[in-house]
Amino acid sequence: MKNVLIVEDNLTMLRGLKDNFESKGYQVKTATDGEMGLKAAITGKPDLMILDIMLPKMNGYEVCSHIRQQNLDIPIIMLTAKDQEKDVILGLNLGADDYVTKPFSIKVLLARAEALRRRKDKEQQVYKFGNCVLDVVNGTFTLDDKKVALTPDEFKLLHLFLRRSGDTLTRGEILSAVWGLSHFITVRDVDNLVNALRSKIEPDPNAPTYIHTEEVVGYRFERPETNGNDSDS
Repeated sequence: MKNVLIVEDNLTMLRGLKDNFESKGYQVKTATDGEMGLKAAITGKPDLMILDIMLPKMNGYEVCSHIRQQNLDIPIIMLTAKDQEKDVILGLNLGADDYVTKPFSIKVLLARAEALRRRKDKEQQVYKFGNCVLDVVNGTFTLDDKKVALTPDEFKLLHLFLRRSGDTLTRGEILSAVWGLSHFITVRDVDNLVNALRSKIEPDPNAPTYIHTEEVVGYRFERPETNGNDSDS
């Protein structure tokens, strides 16, 4: 069954959202403040999260940021009465997947939620390469069956490399995928992040097995399984 967590402090709207999602076959859990919502997201790992921005105790931006810091790949649709471009950009940069401005059509919200959930369902959840495993659902990375702590940015970068293995990614593409539209990140930060990730996943960071530098352009990730040596789950 599909699971959705709705975090909304307006009880009338919360009830309406709950009823509509249940009518579409979702199992619904709810929270009325940011702290409750964050706890429910971390412990329950829902298939989808509907997250209001203006919440008691902890706002939606903070909740979203904490979820991504935990490396949880929960699809998040943010709800807000704000419609200024800067608010949309902030939510997306913090890791939200979509953004709906109040007042909204419940049919449109349900359709966007279903499209987002289907897209996430199609994505690979566990990646194996060499003696490494990246678990996107649980936000973990293991090397030789031992957990290795990755920062949120390192986790995003590795996930990007694995999704696009074999492709040459420009520094600009990496910057956009990891940091979004931030004006405070440079291509030098991309190089530093790549080097930090290499130090954690490469058998020999000075002679990389996985992350190869493409001079001037960017980086290319090669997986042993592409040569028949490994496989995904």
